[in-house]
Amino acid sequence: MIEAAWRALALACACAGLVASAGAATTGLQLDHLTWTEARDRIAAGHTTVLLPIGGTEQSGPHMVLGKHNVRVQALAAQIAQALGQTLVAPVLAYVPEGSIDPPAAHMRFTGTISIPEPAFEAVLESAARSFKRHGFKDVVLLGDHGGYQKSLERVAAKLNREWASAGCRVTALTEFYRASQAGHAELLAARGFSAAEIGTHAGLADTALALAIDPGLVRREQLAAAARGGLAQGVYGDPRRASAELGQIGVDRIVEASVAALRKRLGRP
Repeated sequence: MIEAAWRALALACACAGLVASAGAATTGLQLDHLTWTEARDRIAAGHTTVLLPIGGTEQSGPHMVLGKHNVRVQALAAQIAQALGQTLVAPVLAYVPEGSIDPPAAHMRFTGTISIPEPAFEAVLESAARSFKRHGFKDVVLLGDHGGYQKSLERVAAKLNREWASAGCRVTALTEFYRASQAGHAELLAARGFSAAEIGTHAGLADTALALAIDPGLVRREQLAAAARGGLAQGVYGDPRRASAELGQIGVDRIVEASVAALRKRLGRP
């Protein structure tokens, strides 16, 4: 028993060390962790791609925190930037369209969700992209972790790319990122024998597993059974009870690999 306990402690320490190392490796990629002169010098040295992670503050059942998308997209953006190279990560945009406020619709029916009008959201995206261009970034990449505003990302990118056709700066709405997090991850789980009803589309197995892989603190494990029983009335589309960090990690790997491959192709990176 004592030997087993020591082995478990050693494994926990090793995992903690890996997490700390990964965090240290990605800290220098975060734009808001740099001074303005450091950011200027990074851009001058060739870090001319910036990822804008877009999350959302919304209900995800009684078992996941409201900021799930924000934490997740920041972590994934950091991994993508590290793999891509010469890339910085902007602060997460946490205020997004989530449905009508009055009368409340969609996720706004659940306490804590924050929604803004679609035109306001698109105006923020556009102004952020214009800011990046002003400072010398050549490629602005919109990473959206939520399905409801994907068309907005595409509209903003199309508008600015028409305007900037000869300006040496372009905007990419990376739809491959979201597809990998949804259909891509679901396919991997289905191949392991999980049903579509269990995998779900929101707050189910897939969604919860991704959260566990990014940060177990995002999930209230003691609420998993209640979430499954509550179903749609609790904002749960799927069954999260068998979710695990291991099942989430295969989704994380798919998202990062698909996003990096798509960006290398789009940006002409080797």
